[in-house]
Amino acid sequence: MYFIRSVGLSALAAGLVSGTSINDPGVVARQACSASVDELVGYGSGTTGGGSGTGTTVTSCAELASAAKVGGVIKISGTLTGCDIIDLKADTTVLGVGANSGLANGGFRVRRTGNVIIRNLNFHNPPEKKDLISLDQATQVWIDHCDFSSEGITGDKDRFDGLLDVTHASDFVTISWNKFHDHWKGSLVGHSDNNGDEDTGHLRVTYHHNNWSNVNSRLPSVRFGTVHVYNSCYEGTETSAVNSRMGAQVLVEGSSFTNTHLAVVTDLDSKEDGFATERNNLFVNSDTRITQAGSLKPPYAYTADDASCVCSVLASQAGTGIIG
Repeated sequence: MYFIRSVGLSALAAGLVSGTSINDPGVVARQACSASVDELVGYGSGTTGGGSGTGTTVTSCAELASAAKVGGVIKISGTLTGCDIIDLKADTTVLGVGANSGLANGGFRVRRTGNVIIRNLNFHNPPEKKDLISLDQATQVWIDHCDFSSEGITGDKDRFDGLLDVTHASDFVTISWNKFHDHWKGSLVGHSDNNGDEDTGHLRVTYHHNNWSNVNSRLPSVRFGTVHVYNSCYEGTETSAVNSRMGAQVLVEGSSFTNTHLAVVTDLDSKEDGFATERNNLFVNSDTRITQAGSLKPPYAYTADDASCVCSVLASQAGTGIIG
């Protein structure tokens, strides 16, 4: 079955889209793909990381581990292999030098701390049973212009865990302009149906201008949280993309879905349904299953681009080598 479904400006202006209003708070404008590629917006606004100093450049896992204990600005030059998982402390920025720097068979954890920025890094193949990046009781985090991948949707789906997971009441996070590809499990927000006491009222995350390609599920999968997904591109998802569970509130807008099974779903994999609103999205050979309408109105200002051009823009502007 092949179909295209789009909700555009004319329907918005006429008030024909359920739950959509041109007076919704926060939305600055709807325009043809001109969002800034170097601006922090969303729930993670206010994150400053390690500041603006020159920082320390590292070229080995040992140097990276030592720099991470100090914090500030850390620049990774080249691909560092086998660093395992390195904990980042508060007030830290980690940047990649050029377009080809990052970690292979290693990653970062932000645990019980915050004010961390991670930008312009390639992450490939987490250590087995681990995430490339995990946020655990972390607050004020910005992850931007990175590339996340593993060996694809082959072999044991549990060999690696997630590309980027947000758990244990982490809060105020923005994930923007990244490429996620060739992996089983994308990004989990809220790790368990049984963790509502800790997670409820937290897990506020913005995902915008991300490209998801050949990732099987969790794009993201959300329990208990409040998640805004906008202006993202989805291509080739076999199981599900945006999955709202356990009473989560999710708004999906201005995004493009191609060959994506259950692009937005609210009754999958958990004992309680979530809530979701989808508006101004483009669906090509893709479907949705929303059992409970959402009510999320983001409390921040943002610019929503038109869904028709996001994939072409992200092809050249997401991932590494774009920002200085």
